Amino acid sequence: MQDIQGDDKTLEMLLSGSAFGIDYYQREYRWKRKQLQELVDDLYGQFSQTYSPGFTLEKQSKYFLGSIVISKAGDVRNIVDGQQRITTLTLLLIHLNHLQKGISDQVEGLPRLIYAQEPGGKKFKLDIEERNGCMSALLAGESFNPEGHPSDSVKNLVERYNDLSEVFPKDLPDDELRMFIWWTIRNVKLIEITANDDGDAYTIFETMNDRGLSLTPTDMLKGYLLANIEDANKRFEADKLIKSYLTKFAEHGENTESDFFKAWLRSQYAKKIRERKKEASNEDFELIGNEYHRWIRNNANDVGLNASEDFYQFVFKNMRIFADLYLRLLKASAKRTKGLESVKYNADAGFTLQHHIILSAVNVGDDKDTALAKMGVVADFIDSWLNVRFWNYKSNSYSQMQYAAFTVIRSIRGKTLTEVRQVLHKRLTDEFAEIDFQGHVRLNQFTSNAIHRQLARFTDWLEQQADEPGKYEDYIVRSGKNAYEVEHILANKFEMFTEEFEDAAAFEEWRNYIGGLLLLPKKVNASLGNYRYAKKLPHYLKANALTQSLHPDFYRNNPGVLKAIKKHGLKFRAHEKFDGDDIEQRSNLYCALATLIWSPDRLLGKTG
Repeated sequence: MQDIQGDDKTLEMLLSGSAFGIDYYQREYRWKRKQLQELVDDLYGQFSQTYSPGFTLEKQSKYFLGSIVISKAGDVRNIVDGQQRITTLTLLLIHLNHLQKGISDQVEGLPRLIYAQEPGGKKFKLDIEERNGCMSALLAGESFNPEGHPSDSVKNLVERYNDLSEVFPKDLPDDELRMFIWWTIRNVKLIEITANDDGDAYTIFETMNDRGLSLTPTDMLKGYLLANIEDANKRFEADKLIKSYLTKFAEHGENTESDFFKAWLRSQYAKKIRERKKEASNEDFELIGNEYHRWIRNNANDVGLNASEDFYQFVFKNMRIFADLYLRLLKASAKRTKGLESVKYNADAGFTLQHHIILSAVNVGDDKDTALAKMGVVADFIDSWLNVRFWNYKSNSYSQMQYAAFTVIRSIRGKTLTEVRQVLHKRLTDEFAEIDFQGHVRLNQFTSNAIHRQLARFTDWLEQQADEPGKYEDYIVRSGKNAYEVEHILANKFEMFTEEFEDAAAFEEWRNYIGGLLLLPKKVNASLGNYRYAKKLPHYLKANALTQSLHPDFYRNNPGVLKAIKKHGLKFRAHEKFDGDDIEQRSNLYCALATLIWSPDRLLGKTG
């Protein structure tokens, strides 16, 4: 084996050199939203601990992102291990570059870490031919349709980049955004391990991934609990039970078991969270998230782990109860479940803290029906909470919601079902006193995913009033041959509407108000193209209920819908034409529908 070099490098240093490629044995880009969100939350969380206006980079924290292994071959550095992180960091840099275009004092060197300008054009620092078309579109701020592309990586690139608009903190002050960019490229570090021979590089890769695996926090927690159960038979039973749940968790994906322990222990035992001030110390909430095995050992008395029987009951009673409930939540996250429908909605919104909050309402002594009722109420609360925040352009990212989520956890822990309803109803009512659904939210690159989900909910609700099974699961699909797309009722041709709108900017603004939007199957949406409204309207009658509601025939022989409209005072009506006044009326209708669906009174069982 030739000499192996290991260099401590900032992200700026790492990406300032020659381009990166990937070797033949590298897998596709596989990161999901969860891994992206964890990275963004870790980065921004570390940055925000020491950031204050006027602070220099030297006074701010450093962040170590692990190591990458490369094989150097001429001017190309092939990534042997670490392409998931480098790819995601490149997407983040592209996103940051778009965000900084709105500020005066930009970080001018940022684009050079994404691509190099060469005689033949732009050459990406992560130079992978099959992905370059997609990356070019993202860099230019253009949409890219990955359908039919032979590489799964391209689909994931598009999805993860779209996710960034939701998971990255919104509305950062210009100075903070600029400093975060500088911090990311100069205070985030990696160890670059370089081999000058492909065989050596693969040997390093194989050794790092196949040998010497460390014990996980779950392994260490399991060992600690079992070691303190003195009765051999009970220890064997506890071991068998833990293994059975770990097997079940593994069926739901990698890291599910650690997600469970974090959610369970935080929901039931975390008493403090790090204060929202610079250089504050980590408390229970963060410590459980980082090393839950160590937190349990250090807080055994507070958890009630004193004698051998306590450890046995902790596994056989406490863990079993919450593991069963967690598995139920995982299933409800994948498919709508009666009584837990909102769990699916919150999962689709990417709100990773929902399981922490939901489990906090459950007491060990609750019977099954009470536990499930509590879970449903909390899930409904989260659903309303997230949607009213979105409607008012407030971020629902982990970093923005963590402290607020903890205050909710603390407020409902140990409460009865009636008390949970009352506490959350008041919390939501207080929230609605400050923000509500009266404004007209608009479609843009940051709201597109959430508006798609809301239109799916409106459509599903209306179909159920017509005594039809709601098709929310169909409408939420955003890619593939069965995808649905947001349809603009007004064709994208300003020249058609010059008498209605004073200029193109006003036209674009009104066209994107939520009242001017629908959901249509991708193929139908493409076929209608830029038709005038009168030509679209007959086609709308063949679509879903919300789209059909523009047509007068929808209101004939549809008693369920008419009854629901009358009951709730909703101003649904047919539209023979569609212009600015119609967009405003339709937007007001959607506001009223949102107010109904996400009303605080749903927590008391008063809406439907």
